[in-house]
Amino acid sequence: MTKHRSTGTSEEVDCATLALIHQVAAAVKAAIDGGQLPEIHLPRRTLDNVHYDVATGYLELGDGEKHRTLDASTVRTFAQTLRLMALCKELVEHGDFATKREAYYVSKNWGDCRFRDQPESDAVLDDLEALASTQGLLRDELRFYAEEHGGSVAGELTVIDVEPESGGRLEIDCRRMGAGSYSIPRSVEHLRFESGARFVLAIETGGMFQRLATHRFWERERCILVEMAGVPTRATRRFVRRLSDACKVPVYCFSDCDPYGFANIYRTLKVGSGNAAHVNRFYSVPQARFLGVTPQDIVTFGLEDATHPLDTNDVKRAKDALSHDPFFLAEPRWQAAIEQLIRMGVRAEQQALAKWGLNYVIDEYLPKKLAHPEAFLP
Repeated sequence: MTKHRSTGTSEEVDCATLALIHQVAAAVKAAIDGGQLPEIHLPRRTLDNVHYDVATGYLELGDGEKHRTLDASTVRTFAQTLRLMALCKELVEHGDFATKREAYYVSKNWGDCRFRDQPESDAVLDDLEALASTQGLLRDELRFYAEEHGGSVAGELTVIDVEPESGGRLEIDCRRMGAGSYSIPRSVEHLRFESGARFVLAIETGGMFQRLATHRFWERERCILVEMAGVPTRATRRFVRRLSDACKVPVYCFSDCDPYGFANIYRTLKVGSGNAAHVNRFYSVPQARFLGVTPQDIVTFGLEDATHPLDTNDVKRAKDALSHDPFFLAEPRWQAAIEQLIRMGVRAEQQALAKWGLNYVIDEYLPKKLAHPEAFLP
């Protein structure tokens, strides 16, 4: 049975992580002592075991399992799984961490069960992550970190961090970052938040984020600006999810009007991905809504001559979303929007709004859109 996300202290979470490792190891040992082939039961991470429920709000993994058995054909992968678990145990016990790349290189000292390449290492690590997720644990709590950190943040938010050496409270006021902004760290579980914001605005491009942050749009609208920088990293998604949950504020997405912005950037933020269905409940932001740019915005805001033709890949991505993506198949309003875009045959970038002036997005577009959040796409 899948457990809900742990809300315990870091010490309690570490204990839960170690308990999981000991449980798997004990089962392996018991099978060997009993003269049987040991097995490790793992969630089956395949698309046929993924489904979307509107009420749940994200793509999630079903109950399907795979059994990794120690036999002649799987002895190497079985050994790699146990060695990674042993590394995890060591990292937790010593308060350390390893990036996914470092974990791959650590294996070079494992003799015949070393990883041949990074994809092989990542696949086994993903299996461990899926196993940990059934106990409400994140990959970060296995002490394996992704290389990429999160995006930038500005606005009505104070982030409560921990001072590394003293363990004391460290307050970061995102309203007082000068010409810069707060950068979301790779792991955000220890962070706490204080905010009086009305909403979070998740922005696709760094350029648009800089424009809104520099002109203090967040002060005018009493909001929090988050730069996604394309498809948002796990750190960014987890930060936005935790922030929205903690401060009880809605999340609005502001991206380009194209199939990639819809089906990759926004869909990943809101419901996650099929490949990571085992952890979508931690990283997705089901409360997110799509502010724009929408196909109808191209017409409403007179952007027809500031568009670009859809290319072959755009059309294929749009049609694939309409035919195969569980999220879009469950949302008639999104189906209508994507069909409208295909009929129009064009796409529009956020920056197309500069047709009417560099700050038109601040003075006209966003205020008009924010006046009617009920019209945002789901």
